[in-house]
Amino acid sequence: MKSESKSPKSMTKDALMSAYGGESMAHMRYLIFAEIAEREGFPMVARLFKAIAYSEQVHARNHYDKLKDLDVDAKVVAGAPFGPGSTSKNLELAIRGEEFEVDEMYPVYIETAKFQGEKAAERSFSWAYEAEKIHAKLYKEAKEYVDQGKDWPLEGDIWVCPICGHTYVGKEPPDRCPICNAPKSKYIKF
Repeated sequence: MKSESKSPKSMTKDALMSAYGGESMAHMRYLIFAEIAEREGFPMVARLFKAIAYSEQVHARNHYDKLKDLDVDAKVVAGAPFGPGSTSKNLELAIRGEEFEVDEMYPVYIETAKFQGEKAAERSFSWAYEAEKIHAKLYKEAKEYVDQGKDWPLEGDIWVCPICGHTYVGKEPPDRCPICNAPKSKYIKF
């Protein structure tokens, strides 16, 4: 019988550390973008940035948690779009970041974890991947309005699953999270 290692295998470990760094930076970047949106008179876009910032924090926590058995000081290198500006520019930066995660980063990380038999890491990456697709869509919708000088017309509230980061817009969250199956009662309202 093959013994199970507590620490993820090398390539998966590197992917987890990189994803942790990227998600942590996205969390902070979106909080900064929320402040700018608020100042520019886009309170609903500010709420969107705050909600997605929380979702990114969930992703970072999930990735970090998979590294809990490591006892190393590591240098985490992660790319990020820099140069905060207007709310429109910040939405464009956010869209680019989310699309990078969906189109390039997470598909590779998911396959790496799958190849190395790291099911917990694969799940963490897959959950983030599914949420990031929603984030890109929401940011694109908001940008269409901001580019016309209008705030995003939020109907209902923004709900975030604290288990996987699923982000949902509506009067009530779904009965069960479509990504991780958490119950409605777990969702946090923004």
